[in-house]
Amino acid sequence: MNAALIKLREAAKEAAVHAYVPYSRFPVGAAIELTEEGQYLQGCNVENSAYSMAICAERNALVQSVAKGVPPGTLKTMGIYMPGEALYSPCGACRQMILELMAEDAVIYAFCDSAEFKQWTKFELLPDGFAL
Repeated sequence: MNAALIKLREAAKEAAVHAYVPYSRFPVGAAIELTEEGQYLQGCNVENSAYSMAICAERNALVQSVAKGVPPGTLKTMGIYMPGEALYSPCGACRQMILELMAEDAVIYAFCDSAEFKQWTKFELLPDGFAL
């Protein structure tokens, strides 16, 4: 793993510390790289007893990018951290938002507590997806 990916992983892991997960007990963090100098937008999952009202870390970070005025389609790199030794891909709702808001050449990385990681393009996550 190169230095840039290590920084991305650490930013996503840092975000997971703030997760509100009383039901799943599975804190996930996401970080979207804004600059190569290490400026990130971070998001964490926030659960609710009305499960459909919960928000994933990936969507949390993407929503913050819109709220901060980052133009949709310009975000190139997202890192997602999940605890444990297994790597998971984003859920369907997150895949749709990634497709719509990330750059055409965006890369999404999944990290866990091991040195392993996975990466996808937004089109690999949601092939034949729909967008404006």
